[in-house]
Amino acid sequence: MSKRIIFTGGSGKAGRHSVAYLMAQGHSVLNLDLTPLDMQGVNTLQTDLTDSGQVFNALSMHFGFEGFETGDGPAPVDAVVHFAAIPRVLLRPDNETFKANVTSTYNVIEAASKLGIRKIIIASSETTYGVCFAEGDKDYRQFPLEEDYDIDPMDSYGLSKLVNEKTGKAFAQRMGADIYALRIGNVIEQEDYARFPAFLADPLSRKRNAWSYIDARDLGQIVDRCIAKDGLGFQVFNAVNDEITANEPSEVFLAKWAPNTPIVRPMDAFEAPISNRKIREVLGFKEQHNWRRYVAGADPQTQ
Repeated sequence: MSKRIIFTGGSGKAGRHSVAYLMAQGHSVLNLDLTPLDMQGVNTLQTDLTDSGQVFNALSMHFGFEGFETGDGPAPVDAVVHFAAIPRVLLRPDNETFKANVTSTYNVIEAASKLGIRKIIIASSETTYGVCFAEGDKDYRQFPLEEDYDIDPMDSYGLSKLVNEKTGKAFAQRMGADIYALRIGNVIEQEDYARFPAFLADPLSRKRNAWSYIDARDLGQIVDRCIAKDGLGFQVFNAVNDEITANEPSEVFLAKWAPNTPIVRPMDAFEAPISNRKIREVLGFKEQHNWRRYVAGADPQTQ
């Protein structure tokens, strides 16, 4: 069923693929971003999301000129997807990264909740697991990484995402909304698969990403499934693909390259260390873009 969706950060690497996927499913999308998105049928409303007044206005406006034809004012919004953020550390000073990401997320969730929008999806991050932008070589406390892990980032970006999850939970409890936080893995576009042979040759280069990833196109499917699934209240979902970026079975590989991290349950043969079991079981996610389809010689070693 077609829905009206406001998407923040739709011009970014992860956002533009998700917007394209949503449009292909027949949804209407309004993009809120400081940078226009060159995509037919999608209007970009240039919005500073750290300004709460702009956010309240942007979430209650027409999606385009065709809206004026009804004479009924702006149509209701079915869902808000909030991906806009400073996307990593070392792009802005740490305090600005934290401030922008936390303030914009609070503003979006508050405005959507108070405007009666009952489905909100926010971009959290693999960095909340505390290793990606850690100082020095830090080990994960356990594998696989699942959503009940006690997240403990030490960097400004990961910390902002932790706070955003808490903000989402608070508003879900307060307003009775469905607010789902996606802990998005390392986002991979099709051209990025050219880098995978180097990853395979240097396994420790992927430790900070827990040897996991999300194809940008499959991320769009996850977002669409979140929009379709109602009634879960506040939820956290790992947004990653199915398999570890290695040719050895997961438990064999991790014993070799992460020997200090215990494996706390049996893992599927090539299960990604950031497990997507929850999105498969709860949302029905079925990946379409396994990395082995795009990398020559990526044959799993079953022995």
